[in-house]
Amino acid sequence: MKISLEKMNATEFQQYLNYAIRNYADEHIKAGDWEQEDAINKATSEFEKLLPENEKTDNNYLFTIRSNNQEVGMIWLAQRTSDEGFIYDVNIWDGNQGKGYGKQAMIELETVAKKIGLKSIGLHVFGHNKVARDLYKKIGYIETNIKMKKIL
Repeated sequence: MKISLEKMNATEFQQYLNYAIRNYADEHIKAGDWEQEDAINKATSEFEKLLPENEKTDNNYLFTIRSNNQEVGMIWLAQRTSDEGFIYDVNIWDGNQGKGYGKQAMIELETVAKKIGLKSIGLHVFGHNKVARDLYKKIGYIETNIKMKKIL
């Protein structure tokens, strides 16, 4: 399987943003961090802070993942320092999951990171997302801290 990472255009970005805000809010609700009433507003605020210039925000690399000229997902890398990057998001769209696209995109993103001079890449994964956690471990990511919570 061959995938490519293509710079996200403005239309793709708006479609992604609409999805991402809802998804990010839902993940925080599932994790017990946010109440449903406030979640969309909080998620919107986070994205406005992180990407004030949308897909053109400096030091942010938003890519559409393609396979055989078909869009299968997206991935977002931010350069936090001259040496460190951070993956803010990776999504494989419904119908394309479980086919290895996420793994290939993560590996391809390492090439991008090296080209811009990064020496490490970090990411956050919600504890309830076992599929993503397992993938990241398989491709060499290690846990650097674990946050725990007990609901009373």
